[in-house]
Amino acid sequence: MKILVVEDEKELSKSIVTYLKEINYVCEVAIDFDTAMSKIQLYDYDCILLDITLPDGSGLDIIRYLKAKNKMEGVLIISAKNSVDDRIEGLQLGADDYLPKPFHLPELSARVEAIIRRKNFGGNTVICFNEISIDTIAKVAYFSDSPLELTKKEYQLLLYLIANKERVISKNAIAEHLWGDEMDMANNYDFIYTHIKNLRKKLMEKGTADYLRSVYGMGYKFTDR
Repeated sequence: MKILVVEDEKELSKSIVTYLKEINYVCEVAIDFDTAMSKIQLYDYDCILLDITLPDGSGLDIIRYLKAKNKMEGVLIISAKNSVDDRIEGLQLGADDYLPKPFHLPELSARVEAIIRRKNFGGNTVICFNEISIDTIAKVAYFSDSPLELTKKEYQLLLYLIANKERVISKNAIAEHLWGDEMDMANNYDFIYTHIKNLRKKLMEKGTADYLRSVYGMGYKFTDR
């Protein structure tokens, strides 16, 4: 799952990113309004952590833009502003939740997880695809009742594929979702093929059908059809 942290307090932003990366999130950072808008216009995110007060603009305008463009990102407002009016305006504009500063990082993580579950998985904590299930709280995937021994990236890839089942997903979309800003250092997408191959091998060795289909010239699809 990919998160955008829009926060101008650099130490707080660093703490959030460090914590979320340890629990398998891919994180990108924007420290001002213009950077945030540039990223949102180019990329999709599962959740945006959004400070209302930015050096060069208002986080509320970012929410307005997301809704005007029908973008589906979840939004968690994180702000020192604690007036009822600000909170109500943010939520009325379409934000999913509001967490005032200061906050504890485990609570932030729990709220992010809740938003993503509601947005992507109908509020469910266990996601199923035939005999494959994923516990999004424990971050463990299973074949029937047997745990799958996956790397962090393989787990993230499987969750992303199942969340987008029956849809063709481009290599570019997979790369950006799983690596975020780190993709700027990549020369090609060969490593995507390697992760796809390894995930397919592990699934089939456990006894699943070959659900991972390559769509020539387009990308990959996770399907049982």
